[in-house]
Amino acid sequence: MGRDVIRRREAEPKSSTAAEPRDGGVQSVDRALLILETLAEDDEGYRLSDLAVRTGLSTSTAHRLLTTLEKRRFVQFDQTSSKWHVGAQSFAVGATFTRHRNVVAQAIPYLRKLRDQTRETANLAVVDDDQLMVLVRLESREITRALTKVGGRVAMVASGIGKAVLATYSDDDVAAIIHRHGMPQLTTKSIVRAGELFKELQAIRRQGYAVDDEEARLGLRCVAAVVFNDCAEPLAAVSISGLTSRITEARLCEFGKAVHDIAAELTLALGGVMPLRG
Repeated sequence: MGRDVIRRREAEPKSSTAAEPRDGGVQSVDRALLILETLAEDDEGYRLSDLAVRTGLSTSTAHRLLTTLEKRRFVQFDQTSSKWHVGAQSFAVGATFTRHRNVVAQAIPYLRKLRDQTRETANLAVVDDDQLMVLVRLESREITRALTKVGGRVAMVASGIGKAVLATYSDDDVAAIIHRHGMPQLTTKSIVRAGELFKELQAIRRQGYAVDDEEARLGLRCVAAVVFNDCAEPLAAVSISGLTSRITEARLCEFGKAVHDIAAELTLALGGVMPLRG
């Protein structure tokens, strides 16, 4: 995420309702998790006062929660910069998610192969609560601009990996996701009409890969395909992302085939089954 975007977000405090218990949950737990989520937004960390503003918590409440989290190593304090950061224990707990998925370790060689074939950044993502969460990024050796960092989430309807997964869903399921999350216009090229999205999903099903054509960020394209489990259901998605000057329209079919082939190879390596194209 760009620094200018982060600064704007820091300048806009979260509503105080963000710190309230949700669905009858425990308030202190909810607030502690809010702090962790906020710290994860910025690799450079937050000063206490800025974190309090960002979360909508009082300074004393934020400090009390931070010291508790620090004791269990979920956060850490850098005395040099006077900033709080996500701690080692947060990583240890989060790593359990990827171990449970049992995808990352086996996917690395295939992502490396995809990166080297295309010379673009290779990504692996999984569905998480109607969004895609990036698990792995193998950076291109070319000039690149990162769209989403590892652990970041992207909207289903405005990303190549998201549309690749949506193409495996029924129209009713896609309509339900649109109803819950809308169709955000992130750029002037974002798809914002359901009918246009359904038409594109049909094309994705036929060709076996999806394209994000500057829909999430102008100047960037993404080509993606789905990795399937042993029931021919979507398990994850792989993609390449890069500048439009390199991932040109003339080369989309070439890149699409490369991404689809790697997704198929990884599917088989994981014991999955590729469905028939329709």
